[in-house]
Amino acid sequence: MSNVKRVYVEKKPEFAVAAKGLRHEIRHYLGLQDVTNVRVLIRYDAENISEETFEKACNGVFAEPPVDFLYKEEFPKNETDKCFSVEFLPGQFDQRADSAEQCIRFIKEDETPVIRTAVTYVIEGGVSDEELQAIKNHCINPVDSREAAAEKPETLVTVFDEPADVKIFDGFKDMPEAELKELYDSLGLAMTFKDFLHIQNYYAGEEHRDPTMTEIRVLDTYWSDHCRHTTFSTELKDVKFDEGDYKETIEATYKEYLKDHSEIFKGREDKFVCLMDLALMAMRRLKKEGKLADQEESDEINACSIVVPIKVDGVEEEWLINFKNETHNHPTEIEPFGGAATPERVSMPDFDIDFSDERRQEMIDYVVRKYGSDHVAQIVTFGTMAARGSIRDVGRAMAILYATVDGIAKLVPMELNITLEKALKASQELRQRYAQKTSTQKTKT
Repeated sequence: MSNVKRVYVEKKPEFAVAAKGLRHEIRHYLGLQDVTNVRVLIRYDAENISEETFEKACNGVFAEPPVDFLYKEEFPKNETDKCFSVEFLPGQFDQRADSAEQCIRFIKEDETPVIRTAVTYVIEGGVSDEELQAIKNHCINPVDSREAAAEKPETLVTVFDEPADVKIFDGFKDMPEAELKELYDSLGLAMTFKDFLHIQNYYAGEEHRDPTMTEIRVLDTYWSDHCRHTTFSTELKDVKFDEGDYKETIEATYKEYLKDHSEIFKGREDKFVCLMDLALMAMRRLKKEGKLADQEESDEINACSIVVPIKVDGVEEEWLINFKNETHNHPTEIEPFGGAATPERVSMPDFDIDFSDERRQEMIDYVVRKYGSDHVAQIVTFGTMAARGSIRDVGRAMAILYATVDGIAKLVPMELNITLEKALKASQELRQRYAQKTSTQKTKT
């Protein structure tokens, strides 16, 4: 018999924003007008948790009673409804499951629960098998997720095979150049062979040992053109302009650039045509003409600053205004995918664009429709809970009045890397509250 406990959590109709949004996408993006309603439930499977702790977690961790319905083991649905669940692929970080485990440990610190989550979709209306598959393709990103089994597993505990030892490149630090070049060619690295030689010199002269495969791969990731911006300085030798509405304008501008380039760098063979020079030529021209007197000189290669007079409390001061260009591994302001076409480039191209939270989902939906769900992935970052933040989060999850929780949180000293244990030792008032007040003990445990 399975020791796994299962609950489903569903937002009440007035709070079911995700379900309403998905219904809109299915009806308008996929064109399935026969879909009458969509329900979205979060499925929690829990193991290694006592009945008492599980009951507390049901309405304090898994669900929020004011806005959620919670169903144990099964949830109500019509016989004609089509259902499927989606879970992360093995190895993918599950933020919801991790947060639930941490909160349950606050309830009972000597328990070590194992939590797995999935999202269950319920589609109401006349939907064929083919249409259901289209909905699944829309909801499941195969890069990080898969369709989950409906049956409850016997256990959530995963037993992993002992991994093999990390490979060490024996003899690397003393390897002859010809042999080192052969190793370099076999690894398909983004760095150049000159970089590889430099790493060999470092391990021979500083570490006095041979590197591991992991170390070489990490160095390659952060030593690549992505981080060194080598795409900027790649020499452009064969520049062509495709047919289009702006060909004449772009071609004329490029010829003007070449004219300025030959004048400003006259007699300098080391100054060749490259994307960095294209981006900076207007500045160089203005500077030569004496029109950049307020320029601030800096070693920063992807930013510029100007000096401007600013009045502060009636007194004029010189301030720097900094224009930062976050282009990462290629200049997106010039041509978004230029870096991908550079012969020296090995790593994947990327560029960053920020969107308002209010309409971010619209952009994600557009990209999914444009390129397909199997070509789109979202990246999630996560961190640990600080002492004050953890008290407030747990208090909110346990439905303790905010004023009470906030008062407790403010007793935690404002120190770097402070923990709850350290806070109890440092704050006499917090110790007194902890000894006297049940709510304080709840947020601590």
